[in-house]
Amino acid sequence: MSADPDDPRAWMIERNLDRCARLFPNRYADAVADHPGVIAWAAEYRADPKRSRSLLLLGPTGTGKTHQAYGALRSAVRRPAAVRWEAVSAADLVAETRGAKDVDELLRRYIRADLLLLDDLGVAKASEWTEEVTYRVIDHRYRECRPGIFTSNIAAPRLRDLLGERVASRLVEMCGNPVVLRGTDRRLRAAS
Repeated sequence: MSADPDDPRAWMIERNLDRCARLFPNRYADAVADHPGVIAWAAEYRADPKRSRSLLLLGPTGTGKTHQAYGALRSAVRRPAAVRWEAVSAADLVAETRGAKDVDELLRRYIRADLLLLDDLGVAKASEWTEEVTYRVIDHRYRECRPGIFTSNIAAPRLRDLLGERVASRLVEMCGNPVVLRGTDRRLRAAS
């Protein structure tokens, strides 16, 4: 997907898309959002990022949540303005912060990004540290009205149990109704 060459601001869209091409994991290098709810969210974000809600993708393992999330991110940054985005799995976020000399500095890049993709919420081993790190990122983004793309294979009713009441409550308000992906594990189907 390239920018419209007739748009005088096309260079900025190309710059945003180039960053996706350089920084997306190889597995999702060509990810395209094709779920109607995800497409609608990306259009809402492009139209007005400051008022856009966040996107929560839920569903069983292997239903394509991460693929849709990276596709949503690519689609969202197709705008004629710079978009500072970050993408990280919840487990990697917790691992990065554990033992860091300056946790606040490390978290700042995820908290202040225009758009954050936080993958696999609820997968990191539950601990006070995991809950604190997750809460700090979600809470700061919630207070500053910064949108995000969140994925989890945890069913909505169990999110409160695994992420904590405070995180789940903020996610619900930030995201509204989640996009639920259904089906069997595509990875297992591909292996058979």
